[in-house]
Amino acid sequence: MADGGRLTALYRSRDGAFGEIASGAELRQALADPDGLLWIDLIINSAEDARVLTDVFSFHPLTIEDCVSPHLDPAKIDDHGEYIFIVVQALAGYVPDEELEAFEVDFYLGSNYVVSCHQQPATAIEHFRERVRRDEGLLSHGADWLLHGLLDALVDEYLPIVDAVDDTIDQIEEKVLHRPETRLLEQVMMVKRNALRLRRATTPQRDIMNRLSRGEYPKLIREETAIYYRDVYDHLVRIEYLVEALRDLADGALQTYLSVVSNRLNQVMKVLTVAVVPLTVGTLISGIYGMNLTAGFWPPSDSEWGFGAVVAFMVVVAVLTLVYFRYRRWI
Repeated sequence: MADGGRLTALYRSRDGAFGEIASGAELRQALADPDGLLWIDLIINSAEDARVLTDVFSFHPLTIEDCVSPHLDPAKIDDHGEYIFIVVQALAGYVPDEELEAFEVDFYLGSNYVVSCHQQPATAIEHFRERVRRDEGLLSHGADWLLHGLLDALVDEYLPIVDAVDDTIDQIEEKVLHRPETRLLEQVMMVKRNALRLRRATTPQRDIMNRLSRGEYPKLIREETAIYYRDVYDHLVRIEYLVEALRDLADGALQTYLSVVSNRLNQVMKVLTVAVVPLTVGTLISGIYGMNLTAGFWPPSDSEWGFGAVVAFMVVVAVLTLVYFRYRRWI
């Protein structure tokens, strides 16, 4: 039944005995104990991995389909009378130059059991399982409290990622002010995309925690436990505010990048203008001097002093142009 370690089942009986079970008969026996508590964590990569959901629990086929499907479902909660089915999204981790990867975690909450299903290892769930193994008393507070602990562990992983994205924005802004390279624009756009992914993950889950905390499921969630779900809801509200701030900071970093690039372009254009205008004036004078003119004040090209006079005139005009630019504070 464990299928290569994909299934982990922790059980605390009514008399306080704690241990791990694996066989189908043991799972059914634990499930038949109304005063015990059974927690099954299941990694699903195929329909065969999900057989326990059908053979032992007889869950609705649509919920099992959500657990098996490789598609990432949005967060939701469904009431099936004897149990509720919850879909949330967890984050695999954060790498500054990569897009955040979210994966689905499904929960079944019954009167004396919690089943968690996911298609890849979840660090938060693994850490919580180790806590339970060290302190088996964590399974003595009921299934609703156990579900709260698992959801709270998943939500707690959001805040370090939000802080890491915030640090990434600070680093990008510092680099932009020193040297606005093109790759920084790609990083800014990646930050904006990650902020949007965080928002899409947290907003639906906030609504789920709100429903769990306001007594909508009194058969499965006790009134004294609902306050704990309210605490998780408050965490998600705070994270949502921080995510909105991240989006504003990312927009600010983008505007900073565009402003710095525009300012550098203006500086380049100013240098080119200062360099080109005196040369253009000299080119104009030399072009006119090169014309076949012999009358008037313009010195003829065959005179001994004409070339030197024209060159001196071009130098004087160039210097006067630079002086004028300096007077107008253009350079």
